[in-house]
Amino acid sequence: MKFVLAASALAITATSTQAQTTTPQPAQGPIAVAKASATREPPRRQIARKRVNPMVARVAAANRAATLEPQAQGFVNAVQIFPFSDGTIYQVYTAPGAVTDIALQPSENLVAVAAGDTVRWVIGDTTSGTGADKRTHILVKPFTAGLATNLVVTTDRRSYHLQLTATSRTAMAALSWTYPADQLIALRRAADQAAAAAPVSEGLAVDSLHFNYAISGDAPAWRPLRAFDDGRQTFVEFPASIAVGDAPPLFVVGPTGEAELVNYRVRGRFYVVDRIFDVAELRFGTKKQQVVRIARVGDGTPSRKGKRS
Repeated sequence: MKFVLAASALAITATSTQAQTTTPQPAQGPIAVAKASATREPPRRQIARKRVNPMVARVAAANRAATLEPQAQGFVNAVQIFPFSDGTIYQVYTAPGAVTDIALQPSENLVAVAAGDTVRWVIGDTTSGTGADKRTHILVKPFTAGLATNLVVTTDRRSYHLQLTATSRTAMAALSWTYPADQLIALRRAADQAAAAAPVSEGLAVDSLHFNYAISGDAPAWRPLRAFDDGRQTFVEFPASIAVGDAPPLFVVGPTGEAELVNYRVRGRFYVVDRIFDVAELRFGTKKQQVVRIARVGDGTPSRKGKRS
């Protein structure tokens, strides 16, 4: 009996010691599994990014900056009118089943038309009007929506660069250009012609004119008819043929006989010099030079004697 009690006590003591030294395990229920999953970091996916060529990006940015979209204020009825500028890309919207008319400047002659995609686009040309009003038209139409290509049109005056985009339904009926550079040149030419046609005597007082100039020397076709001054400027009058022939340069001869080129303006058939000179020479040619001398005189004699140089 005592042996049995002693064995039981030993068994209880061993069980208690094992319980104290054993680490308690967490419960493996659904909640514990969820907590473990929540604290575990998901694996990171490596996203491979393709490096953009900086030169390609630069070209794309330049093309975007140079592209001119249709403007609401640029429409005249259904025609979009762009201001032409060299190097600009003009955006054109087209649609299948519709023809877009690209009209060039009147009397501008077509040289060539080139498109990036000639398989899925119909591109042709025609003309309208006659004489100075004759005008070239480029006609474009896509086969289907969602297409895009570029178009280069060269003429005897300039080059056009266009970007064609095909939409499902909306198309521009027509487009053309204004030409600010041509208009500026025309204005300058008109101003120059008006200045040339203006009478040289405009603003001159007749009482202040002095005609005491003697013309001597060779007798070319451009020999001046006369010279005079108003006390501030000197005017050299040529025959009307000076407008279709070569004009000689004007040199002022100094007191020591040295000749120097003088600034002057040409108004019609007159040279206008913004100074008074005593002696001047018109010289033309190299090997056999033609020289005409203009000398201011007083009391029948030249006021200063200049030597031909």
